[in-house]
Amino acid sequence: MEMFTAPWWSALLAIIIIDLVLAGDNAIVIALAARKLPPALQKKAIIWGTVGAIVVRSAMTLIVVWLLKIPGLMLVGGLGLIWIAYKLLADSGEEEGHDDMKVNGFWGAMKTIIIADALMGIDNVLGVAGAAQGAFDLVILGLLISIPIVVLGSTVVLKIVERFPIVISLGAAVLAFTAGKMIVNEKLLSDIFKAGTSTSSMLYWGLIVIAVIGVLLVGNMKAKKAKASQAH
Repeated sequence: MEMFTAPWWSALLAIIIIDLVLAGDNAIVIALAARKLPPALQKKAIIWGTVGAIVVRSAMTLIVVWLLKIPGLMLVGGLGLIWIAYKLLADSGEEEGHDDMKVNGFWGAMKTIIIADALMGIDNVLGVAGAAQGAFDLVILGLLISIPIVVLGSTVVLKIVERFPIVISLGAAVLAFTAGKMIVNEKLLSDIFKAGTSTSSMLYWGLIVIAVIGVLLVGNMKAKKAKASQAH
């Protein structure tokens, strides 16, 4: 695809829209992972977490053709993202102020951000690569454009989380919903969830609902137990 032609601009617009639509999940991951860090480290976590996620996503984009051939990729990614959603919610019950929070907390947040974004980035990468139609310059532009979108979104979400803690549960629910969608859209499971029958449709949405409710119930129970044990 030649640069600056009508198809090129059309593809770039599609990529920007994809980035805008999918940036919400990434912003939630970064904000929730960084929420318990000191203010100075929060900004650092947002910036470097975004950079790390972009680097991982860039590498994934380069091998997207190979990724498409891997059976079970969406299933594994979805299960991994459910665990991330649970941990973000369960860890909200731990108190701040530990001596190792500045070091272990920062690198723990980095690990959570990069792993979660890599898992969630499967859909993003496939969407961007499809819109780019093989144009590597468009893929790079799409990744560069996504950086300020995610950084700004993370900062806004973080401020909201600090003021309204319930947003942590909402964020975990969004991640669990994304994970459920990844699982039911796995090609290996298409006979179960996409058979075109009323039963398959019920299973499709039923699993997504179970993923969301399960994460919220188990995660909140873990958080409450952590708060109770620290109170004693």
